[in-house]
Amino acid sequence: MGKVYLIGAGPGDPGLLTLRARDLLSMADVVVYDYLANEDFLKFCRKDAELIYVGKKGGDHTLSQEGINQLLVDRAGSGNHVARLKGGDPYVFGRGAEEAQELLQAGIDFEIIPGVTSAVAAPAYAGIPLTHRRYASSVSFITGHEDPDKPESAHNWASLATGTSTLVFFMGVKNLQHISHSLIQAGMDPQTPAALVRWGTTCMHRSMVSTIQDIPGQAVDQGFKPPSLLVVGHVVRLRDELNWFEKLPLLGRGVVVTRAREQASGLLEQLRELGACCYEFPTIEIQSLPDYSDVQQAISHLSGYDWLVFTSVNGVLYFWAELERAGLDSRALGGRKVAAIGPATAQALEHRGIRPDFVPDKYVAESVVQGLLDLGVQGKKVLIPRAKVAREVLPQELEKAGADVHVLPVYQTGLAQESGQSILEAMQEGSISYITFTSSSTVENFFSLVQPGEVARHQDQGLRLVCIGPVTAGTLNGFGLEADIVPEDYTIPGLVNVLLEDAGKRGDNS
Repeated sequence: MGKVYLIGAGPGDPGLLTLRARDLLSMADVVVYDYLANEDFLKFCRKDAELIYVGKKGGDHTLSQEGINQLLVDRAGSGNHVARLKGGDPYVFGRGAEEAQELLQAGIDFEIIPGVTSAVAAPAYAGIPLTHRRYASSVSFITGHEDPDKPESAHNWASLATGTSTLVFFMGVKNLQHISHSLIQAGMDPQTPAALVRWGTTCMHRSMVSTIQDIPGQAVDQGFKPPSLLVVGHVVRLRDELNWFEKLPLLGRGVVVTRAREQASGLLEQLRELGACCYEFPTIEIQSLPDYSDVQQAISHLSGYDWLVFTSVNGVLYFWAELERAGLDSRALGGRKVAAIGPATAQALEHRGIRPDFVPDKYVAESVVQGLLDLGVQGKKVLIPRAKVAREVLPQELEKAGADVHVLPVYQTGLAQESGQSILEAMQEGSISYITFTSSSTVENFFSLVQPGEVARHQDQGLRLVCIGPVTAGTLNGFGLEADIVPEDYTIPGLVNVLLEDAGKRGDNS
């Protein structure tokens, strides 16, 4: 027999997943996940794990609850460890208890992993504490999904209207009019503050404040739809004062990251910390070479080179892997001069005990060439560990200046995506504000999947194209498109900074 872990995935912010939940996802044979469980969590799963989506959205059920119950029993009964990933907390309007009862009846072991419930987290991100010594000393969690046409309500509206300081309704948007009417009829002051929080804690987070009397109409006017929480009570008065999350400068803005998955984490982390909705669309896949005999031969003759020039972090990583495979370390570079194309590459070298002798002020090949010429590279023997296919400006210009250049491929790149359909759909929905390009290869591979005309059409409607530097922007020009944003500092932090400046000028979350 296997075992089922009923895991609370939290309200949507990946940072609110518990450590226990992450560890169980990483060992599960089967992962069964809901609509409200952030798909980012699936990155923690084993590559060979079976992933099964059973989400329910607006009455459209991928699988009935009975079907989900049977699925859990069948998979665990076959000896699998099953992670059942549920939005929020399994036991707070999550039907986790029902699933646990079915497992118990079938003789299947289970474990409950509590999650951060959206009832607490979503209002907190909107600046609404559920309790406060001045405003509220009690809280009620209530389902708003009750059928308003049934003869008798399961709720004691009089008690809710007069006996509890703060009310939090789950799934109440469709029944807002009924909830509002019922509370007022039961004695609640029509001017009692009320708020809606939609997609709380995620990059799509929105909130609005009104009164319990007016909120049904204002919700329609402002386009509030499920999934949204309704918060009722005087704590809502604190929203404008304590609302921190909605002040993030990129909140709600969709940003496409085309960088290779191996390199994208730093950019993604910075953008998400600023509130952006990141669309990971790596167009480049970093791959090992099929044969490293040339690299090993070059490493065995390092003493014959005067300079080593690294043009990327990946060049450092793959070169060092072969250096270590040869039983060597940073001492093998003793007596050699070392150059790095930019600060990230320089940092990768420093982590391996090498402080570069030269890092240019402008992080492009042309600046490396000029800097090395100023340092007397003429007549010197230069080794350039790099990608198999890359710009030839650096080796060509150094050779013209009289250097003896050996280009050494230490890795290769390939196309990481099979289709651009997901990005096209997101552009058509108006969900994307920026597309970022961090190298010429990302541009070329992106447009092997997406037609430039499609991008140009959306660029006319406000989509902005961001290139890390002039070389990448020049490659974009070759596809008939102009870069809207190019930083003066050709680095990831520089790219993020100019994107922030542009977002600030645009004002709205478009």
